Amino acid sequence: MTSMPAEERIGSHVKRAEQALLGAKNTALKPAAVTVPQYAALYWLGENSGISAAALSRLCGVTPPTMNTVLKNLQERGLIERTPHAWHRNVLETRLTEEGRAVLDQADEAAVRVERALAAAFSEEEREQLVGLLGRCAEVLDTLR
Repeated sequence: MTSMPAEERIGSHVKRAEQALLGAKNTALKPAAVTVPQYAALYWLGENSGISAAALSRLCGVTPPTMNTVLKNLQERGLIERTPHAWHRNVLETRLTEEGRAVLDQADEAAVRVERALAAAFSEEEREQLVGLLGRCAEVLDTLR
C-alpha cells in the first residue's frame, strides 16, 4: 500500500489531462502529417525564425537531443532549412521553408480547433482560474528541481 492514494495525486490528474491533449492533437495533426513535437517546433520557428536548436528545445520543452531528431526529420521532409550563423559557425540557424510554412498553417488550424474545443468547456472565469492554477503548479515544481 502506498502512502498517498492515486486520486489525491495532483500530478496524476495533470498527466492524464496532458495525455488526453496530446492524443487529441496527434489525431488532429494527422492530415498535416506531423507529430505534436514537430508541430511545436514548426510553430515556434514560425514565431522565431533563425532560432538555434538549443533555444527551440527550451521553448518546446524537450531535450536538445530530442529536438535534434525532430529537426532532422523536418529537414529531411524539406519543411525547414538550417544554415550556419553568420558570426557563430558552430550554431545553426533554423528557418521554415515555404513548404514548412504551408504545413504549419494546416497543422495550426487543426491544433487551434483542439484548443478552442478545450477552452469552450470552461467559462472565461474558469479558464483564467485554470491557467493561474497550472502556472502555480509549474512554479512550485520548478522550485523542486
